[in-house]
Amino acid sequence: MSVTAAEGFVASGCHAGIKKRRFDMAMIATEDHEPVPCAAVFTQNKFAAPPVELDRATLRANGGKAAAIIINSGNANAGTGKPGYKDAQLMAAATGEALQVANSHVLVCSTGIIGTPLPMEPILHATPRLAKKLSVDGADDAARGILTTDHTPKTVVIKGSTFTLGGMAKGCGMIAPNMATMLAFLTTDAEVPLELMQKALKAASDATFNTLNVDGATSTNDTAMLLASGKRGKANADEFVNAVLAACSDLTMQMARDAEGMTRIARLTVTGAANDNEARIAAKNIVENNLVKCSWYGGDPYWGRLMAAAGSAGVDMDVAKSRVAYGGITVARGGAGIEHDGIALAQHMMGDEVDIEVHLGAGKASARMIGIDLGPGYIKENSKTS
Repeated sequence: MSVTAAEGFVASGCHAGIKKRRFDMAMIATEDHEPVPCAAVFTQNKFAAPPVELDRATLRANGGKAAAIIINSGNANAGTGKPGYKDAQLMAAATGEALQVANSHVLVCSTGIIGTPLPMEPILHATPRLAKKLSVDGADDAARGILTTDHTPKTVVIKGSTFTLGGMAKGCGMIAPNMATMLAFLTTDAEVPLELMQKALKAASDATFNTLNVDGATSTNDTAMLLASGKRGKANADEFVNAVLAACSDLTMQMARDAEGMTRIARLTVTGAANDNEARIAAKNIVENNLVKCSWYGGDPYWGRLMAAAGSAGVDMDVAKSRVAYGGITVARGGAGIEHDGIALAQHMMGDEVDIEVHLGAGKASARMIGIDLGPGYIKENSKTS
């Protein structure tokens, strides 16, 4: 049931007509249509889409509460200016009318093509239908309704000792640190303060969503939301924070495995950095480097490309103290290749996931990032999206 696994939530999804055939709209709501605490994190892209701007304003104004979320896929309502903002408001108003809740407690999310006005007629026609379809069993339809180029829905359920946390997400391309081209919706029946919810979601996003880098492109619509019905009473704070982290981690890896054209995931750790920020900069430079990504696609342990990408990142590096390892097998030290077990290395490189460490030799800080290989599948997908 994913996003409706926690008590107090219902959902639905449908084909409205934004896309030719696939589901393209979804709704999540509280079962009694009453507003509940809602934490959220959004894209850091300064070219943020109107739905993001509207949701930021809505949550600021109402103190962080929501009774419903209306979502469309296939069109991001980004690059649409003031008319796009009005369209987002119309989506909220239509949802509020259908559910008999205040517009000020409705959030709006969109994902898809940038720069094209929303087709409001099918959206407004489908909204009452979504409201009527709301049910605990509607979670699967909702998870389908938020997808764009995803191949499969992404859902998760975490069972705590006194609460349940469920969720769904979409995202498989235009993914870079500072979230992804992703939407993620989490619900829980735990009773937790909004401050703790926001802290937990922000920390989990930093540790999971913000470590995934498919193509270095930060979307205009990235949004993650966490709603709490409180139906099962107070929860242990540490257990709740860990549950949010576990859910976000699970969804992140589902997005990574469904990345556009993906054949291999690289789990990169940059160590020996002068500070945490430089570790993140170096890691981002490595996983976004097309030569590096092509080598992952070919299963080629081309450590020189890793070092070259790190060396061009503008961070401190002591080459004499540096090293590179694949799957725990050190292949280079001090800026030069060393003898290693070639058979074991080849076996590791042919796996679905590759573990890599690049040690900069400049300090003790480190950062982790999840990268994706680059092959023909990604180019094929992204040469036909506009």
